[in-house]
Amino acid sequence: MSALIEKTLFELSNGLAAKEFSSVEVTKAYLDAIESKEPDVKAYLTVDAEGALATAKDVDEQRMQGKALSPLAGIPAGIKDNICTRGLRTTCASKMLAEFRPPYDASVIEKLKQSSYVLLGKLNMDEFAMGSTTENSYFQVTKNPRNLSCVPGGSSGGSAAAVAALEAAYTLGSDTGGSIRLPASFCGVVGMKPTYGTVSRYGLVAFASSLDQIGPLTKDVRDNAMVLNAISGHDPRDPTSLNQDVPDYMAGLKKGVKGLKIGLPKEFFGGGIHPEVKHAVLTAASKLEAQGAQLLDVSMPSIEHALAAYYVISSAEASSNLARFDGVRYGYRSKQFDDMDSLYQMSRSEGFGPEVKRRIMLGTFALSSGYYDAYYKKALQVRSLVMKEFSAVLETCDLILSPVAPTVAYRIGEKTQNSVEMYMGDAYTVPVNIAGVPALSLPCGKDSDGMPIGMQLIGRHFSEPLLYQAGYAFEQNGGAK
Repeated sequence: MSALIEKTLFELSNGLAAKEFSSVEVTKAYLDAIESKEPDVKAYLTVDAEGALATAKDVDEQRMQGKALSPLAGIPAGIKDNICTRGLRTTCASKMLAEFRPPYDASVIEKLKQSSYVLLGKLNMDEFAMGSTTENSYFQVTKNPRNLSCVPGGSSGGSAAAVAALEAAYTLGSDTGGSIRLPASFCGVVGMKPTYGTVSRYGLVAFASSLDQIGPLTKDVRDNAMVLNAISGHDPRDPTSLNQDVPDYMAGLKKGVKGLKIGLPKEFFGGGIHPEVKHAVLTAASKLEAQGAQLLDVSMPSIEHALAAYYVISSAEASSNLARFDGVRYGYRSKQFDDMDSLYQMSRSEGFGPEVKRRIMLGTFALSSGYYDAYYKKALQVRSLVMKEFSAVLETCDLILSPVAPTVAYRIGEKTQNSVEMYMGDAYTVPVNIAGVPALSLPCGKDSDGMPIGMQLIGRHFSEPLLYQAGYAFEQNGGAK
């Protein structure tokens, strides 16, 4: 296997700029890795080898001509399969969209094309991003490269697995309630959920519009900042996109953590967390303290209600967003129907998987007459409380440090029969989406079986540069070792 795939994105960028190797060589190395590892890992749903090599060749020609190129130019990436790519199958890992080929690119894809990136293919996920294990895909179950008997996390499991298995230099995922950070933690890679509105959602197939956010998964923190530089920015086609200047996320990486106040919420370290996870995260906190950070004990009481509020809000929005898949305009259409009503019923019954149906029904119930005030309205009130608590705590400290998940990756099939138990795995990640603040997941240790443990750095709105600064300092001073 080529040593090129072991290089970080930053190293590849510098090597290509210095003409130490070509984009075609790097792309071939990743395509060889995909061919070798995919039978086991199953991270990709679609691989576009021909398109990738053609783009790589074009970038090499531009470089030879002396054209100014982006730091990401000629470097291969994988994209989660709910992000639209013009002409290339975008399925959301669902039978409903099994053969859908979008007529347009998502905003993030347009930005990456402007950076002359190389698209390797589309990555597996939980169907319509609903799940925490990537076991809810219509097509296949992705496996964790660190232990092939374990789940990679979800819903961006394919995105995390591809980076961990060295099948892409970096990937994009989407995070509605932890769907970037959880698989990053389970697979031992770095994942960023940016501030809501920082990255355009135009072309991201919607699950829960007030929660969804696209972000990068990478080998390390510096790589992550490089990708966020490329995909951030205002987009008038997305009404939730924020119109403000985009900072250079790499500029302050080396400032260190001296003088930073880091809060440790007691609610994140209580019952339900595995002792090895708790120990690894608290050890990471001690390492940051040794570098000059100040640790503070803080409390966020409403966090215990955030998970329930999240599932009501996200399911309600999913019920609304997925109403468009009706067997009429595009997507799967049942062959067994007698009239328009049965066309809708049969197409949706056959096109959606069990988890998607479960959440549509939950959301429709929560929005129905007589239950709206009891469930949806109350969930919105809890959301307001969570947002206020984050604001209050982040006035007393610069960052919050917590686990990403209460456990490490568990075995495939272990929790498929207990949806509630699986939902509980999102308890530490969903409050971040409810509050709309950014959070960075990065490895901080391993358990006794060698499985990765992730920690989560959470900051104020638009504090991504500070999160990267703290994450980089941790990484450069021993990190997860």
